[in-house]
Amino acid sequence: MKKFMDWLANSFAPAANKLFSKPWISGISSAMQKILPFILTGSVIFFYNVFKGYLDFLPDLGPISTYSFFLIGMITAFMMGYQLMEKKDLSHYSVNVGIVSVCLMFMFCTAAAPEGTNLMDRLGPSSILTGMVSGNVVAIVFNLYAKLHVLENNVTLPDFVSEWINTVIPIIATLGLGMILTVVLQIDVYQALEDFFLPLQVFGQTLPGLILLVFVPAFFYTMGISTWLFSAVQTPIFMAGINANIAAVAAGGAATNIVTNETVYTLALIMMGGTGATLMLNFFMLFSKSKKLKTMGRICIGPSLFNINEPLVFGAPIVFNPLLMLPMWINSITGPIVIWFAMSSGLLNIPDQLMQIAQVPAPINSVLVTNGDLRAIIWYVVLCVIYGLTWYPFYKVYEKQCIAAETAEAVTEKANI
Repeated sequence: MKKFMDWLANSFAPAANKLFSKPWISGISSAMQKILPFILTGSVIFFYNVFKGYLDFLPDLGPISTYSFFLIGMITAFMMGYQLMEKKDLSHYSVNVGIVSVCLMFMFCTAAAPEGTNLMDRLGPSSILTGMVSGNVVAIVFNLYAKLHVLENNVTLPDFVSEWINTVIPIIATLGLGMILTVVLQIDVYQALEDFFLPLQVFGQTLPGLILLVFVPAFFYTMGISTWLFSAVQTPIFMAGINANIAAVAAGGAATNIVTNETVYTLALIMMGGTGATLMLNFFMLFSKSKKLKTMGRICIGPSLFNINEPLVFGAPIVFNPLLMLPMWINSITGPIVIWFAMSSGLLNIPDQLMQIAQVPAPINSVLVTNGDLRAIIWYVVLCVIYGLTWYPFYKVYEKQCIAAETAEAVTEKANI
């Protein structure tokens, strides 16, 4: 175990941090964070509609969701292009690249669309992938053009003219590429991307897919690497899943996609207390005989109840602590298995509404996100027991170490007096 931890700390984690800090990867991660407020806007409206269902006098706020969340593909395109330019230190191109990314994404979605296609459907959650690709394509073209240093030392032209030229040329190149693909070759890029990534989407909606989508971010989190870095993979799968569920229910059918953000995060069962289901660990720490652990437990319990566990993960710490890393990994496997079993067997409703307000404590959120399914409370208790049994033996060993260290420190201090 010691050799494995040394390898994680000294080889794997530094290499992973170096990889994830590269502009093209960190830019994608930043873009996915920037679109979250628009997803949350839609979530707030869906949350509001829960109450509107009982209070008919409340106004219809649907257009707010329609022109925020249901345009999320276009928003993704802008944010992707913008953030990639920021990370590449080409901030003078950021706004233009964002706008051109929207233009290219609109071209990909509409120029070769089959007759009768509802174009609005292609600008929302189902087009996040197209938005990501559009933003990356535009950013790559502008980045390559910037390396040519055209008119960089030109003293005969005013600066604003040089800036215009250095913007117009990559715009023409980018949209020209889009025109060749969609208008000349009549390729429906939107559908082509959907078909190409369909195997990933299908795998994501399986139990192994769910486990990987939960476990991999948790694994890296225990090494201090933010879970946000994996949102570029998670978000398209999650959004496609919940969008299909919403459409199915609207058509009179039933939700079938288990793997959504609502199931993984908002439900607050798999992520009870945050990534790795750390709430029960925090609970144990409240009654610890170790002064350090008891103090940290009291400090962290507030955020933990609202499914925010950064203070606990870095304060306990769990990061690079082999005694606490392992149970966090185990929980990231057992939690998805339990919830998959519950939902696939009909023992818990599958979410069919956009509701990504994950900071409401379980089991309140658990009931809301499953359309008032009170069985979520039972599963909350079941998982509390499972997570508690997983954390407890590791926690007790760590507590013993902390008490021994505190005792030795007290003896040393007493000897120095």
